[in-house]
Amino acid sequence: MGLGRGDGEVLGDRREDHIDDRDVHDDQCDAQGHGGDAEPLAYRTEFTRRFATWLGPHSTDAAALVEILYAEDQGTPLSPARLSERVSLSSGATAILLKRLEQAGHIVRTRESTDRRVVTLRSSPDIRPRAEAFFGPYAERMAEAMSTYSPQGIQRFEDFIDLLRSTMDTLPANEYRGGGPGPRTP
Repeated sequence: MGLGRGDGEVLGDRREDHIDDRDVHDDQCDAQGHGGDAEPLAYRTEFTRRFATWLGPHSTDAAALVEILYAEDQGTPLSPARLSERVSLSSGATAILLKRLEQAGHIVRTRESTDRRVVTLRSSPDIRPRAEAFFGPYAERMAEAMSTYSPQGIQRFEDFIDLLRSTMDTLPANEYRGGGPGPRTP
């Protein structure tokens, strides 16, 4: 069984892509509310908050830990710089966050590359079972819901989400290069 991220993904055997919303902070999500009609981002934020409450760290630390666990599950462990991008923190803030996670025994920093300067972030052996215990029920329900669709149907959905993601990724580099779609109007 894989871990669930709390944003519509199940980690492990089956993959369900999502719209990448990592750059939105928890305080921005508060305005969206968390009622029955909440957007997927609000659900993700709620899962992260509950994981943080259950595990003990601040929600930003828990979000970083979830990113580290997810990247490991995907076979693409993160470097501190990549984590910094994914949780929208400066390199200095990320270094402090990683020190807290390391001191709490949640992560380890390793040097797995032939370039010994490259640091790889890994979850500690103690944290994975705890994360699986927390996200297990979610992962089971997601797998059950996904099992009602054919592999072709899921692939079609993944293709659609990939198209949306690539469209969203090109906007900042092109139309929104200056911060918006064009000159500001009063």
